[in-house]
Amino acid sequence: MNELPQQLANGLMLGSMYGLIAIGYTMVYGIVQLINFAHGEIFMIGGFGALTAFLALPDGVSLWFAVPLMLIGGAVASVLVAVLAERFAYRPLRTAPRLAPLITAIGLSLVLQQLVFLFYPDAKAARSFPQLGGGPYHLGDVTLQSADLFLLAAAPLCTLALGAFVRSRTGRAMQATAQDPGTARLMGIDTDRVITVAFAVGAAFAAVAAVAHGLRYGQVDYQMGFVTGLKGFTAAVLGGIGNIYGAMLGGLVLGVAEALASAYVQDLPGMGQFGGGSWANVWAFVLLIVVLLARPQGLLGARVADRA
Repeated sequence: MNELPQQLANGLMLGSMYGLIAIGYTMVYGIVQLINFAHGEIFMIGGFGALTAFLALPDGVSLWFAVPLMLIGGAVASVLVAVLAERFAYRPLRTAPRLAPLITAIGLSLVLQQLVFLFYPDAKAARSFPQLGGGPYHLGDVTLQSADLFLLAAAPLCTLALGAFVRSRTGRAMQATAQDPGTARLMGIDTDRVITVAFAVGAAFAAVAAVAHGLRYGQVDYQMGFVTGLKGFTAAVLGGIGNIYGAMLGGLVLGVAEALASAYVQDLPGMGQFGGGSWANVWAFVLLIVVLLARPQGLLGARVADRA
């Protein structure tokens, strides 16, 4: 049990990253009822955008100085792709049957993945991502790396910023559009602009998660958005898709459950072959199934009828 504090810390770090990705899924679904399965690739593009920004800096620049510029570079890349996707892939299908934009999202995910694979230099193999110096840092039985400190600062700040945004004029317009887009237009709200802002905000959070991923694991690759994006979607559903605070809660629950299952399931009688990191993805989705069987709307979701 001496490992428990460390495993909880690992889970909170992992869950914070999942939560940042999940916010993009839940914002888009909440406003246009669309599961944007290309969001995992937007996360991936944020990582490559951050790497590009770093490579453009002069040699010898302190990484602590470079990280804010990498965040800007990643956010610009992710937001640009998300806005273009909304304008040219999703907006024309907004009144189409729900299956059409869903298939489009899956196709767009594959297209973005292959574009990075084909055209980004040396993207066929994982690209090395810069690592923060310093550390490790010890807090009792918990050991933290510099990348963990970045995530510890970034996740709460992003959540607070999102809370302030939701209370702003644009945030209220977004809530009105989510509740009734027709009435929102009659009230003078530019619903197209509001929906674009929702895509952009979700993409910016995904870029922050991508930088955290790169700093934590030391690399980015063109396939990293697939499984991580599915985890983000799982976190959004777990917390109650459409609820932005539920997305972060779902990410934290998922991250902690994944870390604990990876560490302890193999120690249970007869479960040795089902433990370790190779089974982490399995237990994450088992948790989702169990929660949805007991509470189909998610942890913080409300029972609401589908919007006409």
